[in-house]
Amino acid sequence: MDVHGWWSAAAPLVTAVVFKVVGAVILYMVGRWLIQMAVGLLSRVLTARNFDATLQRYIANILGVALNIVLVVAILGYFGVETTSFAALLAGLGLAIGAAWSGLLANFAAGAFLIIFRPYKVGDYVVAGGIEGTVAEIGLFNTTLLTPDNVTTIVGNSKVSSDTIKNFSAHSYRRVDRTAQLAFGVDALDAIARLKPALAAIPNVVADPAPDVEIFDFNALGTVLAVRPYCHTDHYWQVYFDTNKLIAATFGAAGYPAPFIVQEHRPGPAVV
Repeated sequence: MDVHGWWSAAAPLVTAVVFKVVGAVILYMVGRWLIQMAVGLLSRVLTARNFDATLQRYIANILGVALNIVLVVAILGYFGVETTSFAALLAGLGLAIGAAWSGLLANFAAGAFLIIFRPYKVGDYVVAGGIEGTVAEIGLFNTTLLTPDNVTTIVGNSKVSSDTIKNFSAHSYRRVDRTAQLAFGVDALDAIARLKPALAAIPNVVADPAPDVEIFDFNALGTVLAVRPYCHTDHYWQVYFDTNKLIAATFGAAGYPAPFIVQEHRPGPAVV
């Protein structure tokens, strides 16, 4: 076999292929760098114009996906692939992928509706898709939540939009619901008079509406008080725990006895 002759014939083709591959790699690296620059520039422009953070990330994600598709088409065109044929192929693949990935497309459509109707935004504390936490990101297909125990949880947008959404950050304050058990014989009105001003002094409890302390119920132990201060969502757990400590400290300082079940003892029949 004439190896020298074979290499002489193949060398121009190998060289051309190598240059093509190197050129494609360079094109890809430059393209990715330009895409990152474009997405970053768009984000800075939107930030400068005070666009909502949720909308910023969603638009940036869409731009990034679109530019990456353009980059792939450009690389294929560089290799001599007919891009018009590729577009037709992409459309056909889109139908097939759409049938196979209907759930993914449903997440995409749901994400668009979440952006349009805005049931929540980045930074809100919500229950969405059965998960409670702070909204970290609303993506093209998923919503990312940071739960109170510091776990990042990703929920599909279609699950979020088809389920009940609770937004605890929609208003300037929320109510903290606690109860306080009194023993039999303790004056409930005296306990209310002690708790109300003390609740108002807890840090981050709002003045309007004022804290509620009312008789809530009666049980085998005695009177049950409803203790309800109001605060911003960011301070909910701090106020929650401080309220529990305040109830214990206030009742202890007042000298209230601990609740216990009163049992009635009836004398038995006389023994003859």
